[in-house]
Amino acid sequence: MFHVMAMSFLNKPFDLYRMNIHSQNGEDGVINAILAQIGTKSPENCWCVEFGAWDGKHLSNTFALVEQGWNAVYIEGDKIKFQDLLVTRTQYPRIIPIESMVEQDPSSPNSLDNILMKTDIPTDFDLLSIDIDSFDLDIWESLGSYEPNVVIIEINSSIPPGIFHRHTGKRQGNSFTSTLEVARDKNYTLVCHTGNMIFVHNGLVKRLNLHPRFIKYPDLLYNDIWL
Repeated sequence: MFHVMAMSFLNKPFDLYRMNIHSQNGEDGVINAILAQIGTKSPENCWCVEFGAWDGKHLSNTFALVEQGWNAVYIEGDKIKFQDLLVTRTQYPRIIPIESMVEQDPSSPNSLDNILMKTDIPTDFDLLSIDIDSFDLDIWESLGSYEPNVVIIEINSSIPPGIFHRHTGKRQGNSFTSTLEVARDKNYTLVCHTGNMIFVHNGLVKRLNLHPRFIKYPDLLYNDIWL
C-alpha cells in the first residue's frame, strides 16, 4: 500500500506525487509519475540499476518497479547483505545480483561502466538510483557508456543551494549545487528534490508537464525542510 507523504510543497510539481511503497521520502510515487509522462516500454523490457542495494527491498527506490516485472541490476558490496539479495532474487528472477563495490575511477574493473558491461542492460536504460552515502556524484560523473532516462542520486540536503561541495573525509555527501552542475554537464534536468535529486535526460524533458521557471531556476525545486 502507498503511504502518502505530507503535501507541503504544492508549488513544486512532482512533490504532489510523493508516495512510498519501499522508498523513504516519496520517491516511488514521483518515479511512477515521471515514467507515466515520459513513457516506457512493457515492464519485461524496462531496466533499472541500484547499488548499495542490500536485499533489494530495504528503502529501495526501484524495487516497486521490480514487483511490476522490470529487469534490475542490483549491486551490493557487503558479503552478508549480498546473501540477502540472493534470497530476494529467488523470488524475482529478473534481478541480476552482482557482488561488488562500485568505484569512482572509470579505469577500474569495478567502475559502474565496467560492471554494467557484464550484463545485457541497454545503454539507454530506464532508471539509475545511486545511494552509497559517499562518492555518489563521482560515480555518476564517471559513467560514460550509459545514459539512463532517469537518475536518482542522494545528496547532502543540509547544504543549501549556492554552495559547491563534493564528498570528502571531513564532510559527507555532495551538495545540491555541485550535483546540479554535474547533471547539466551530462545533459540532465532536475525535476524533483526529495532528499534525493531526481533528474530526467534532456531529450525527454519536453514530455513532462514542468513549468519553464523550474527548468530555468532549478533552485526553486530545493525543499528546505532539510536545513
